Amino acid sequence: MTAHLAAVPGSFLNAECAFFNVGELCLSLGMSVHDTDRLSTIIPQRLKIKKGAVLYRAGDPLRSLYAVRSGYFKTTITSRDGRERLIGFPMCGELLGCDAISNDRHECDAMALEDSEVCPIHFSQLERLARELPSLQRNLNRALSLEIVRDHEMLLILGQLNAEERMAAFLLDVSCRMANRGYSGTAFVLRMSREDIGGYLGMRLETICRAIGSLRSQGIVSVSGRAVEILDLERLRTLITGGEGPMTL
Repeated sequence: MTAHLAAVPGSFLNAECAFFNVGELCLSLGMSVHDTDRLSTIIPQRLKIKKGAVLYRAGDPLRSLYAVRSGYFKTTITSRDGRERLIGFPMCGELLGCDAISNDRHECDAMALEDSEVCPIHFSQLERLARELPSLQRNLNRALSLEIVRDHEMLLILGQLNAEERMAAFLLDVSCRMANRGYSGTAFVLRMSREDIGGYLGMRLETICRAIGSLRSQGIVSVSGRAVEILDLERLRTLITGGEGPMTL
């Protein structure tokens, strides 16, 4: 059962909800003010999610997608043999709930890593509005495409990169996502534990610590607790892409 959810009522939508980002995208991109106002009418409230609370669980019916207005989440799936697999860390400006679109039920759990706030978007209303607004439909398609790309690149990371390269890819991904949202891409605080990072990257805690230590000894990053400073972004990028550009997770 979902717990610790508090609605923030309102007769209109704040700009932060009307223009939320989906990855590097925005659902209102290319839309007129009038059409953006129409989008805002289907997001009537915000939900406050306490740290450790579950927004939805695997098996819950699809009712809404959720734009993360503030905070951080982790998404996990449980295999048939009961093993839990961490599959993502959605952050401010990203969209939660797309996993349920294919069969109308959520495939994963979404838990807040810190006190967070989301803007629920009723999915059936979003579908109807997207049929009327081609620009909104295009942006929805792009958002879903981005989810697929991230899944494919995660398979690449787990299948082909060593521990140091996986850690570099993870830090570069956080860096790019932070920068895309107007925050510092070189100095940030990780909201997830090292155990969670290890679960996401398929690495043990001691391997995570060794990988961080290696990057630190090379002068690529400085790490103090969960605070990270990227000292040499190009070298970090070169570890996984040969300097060809940023990699998305």
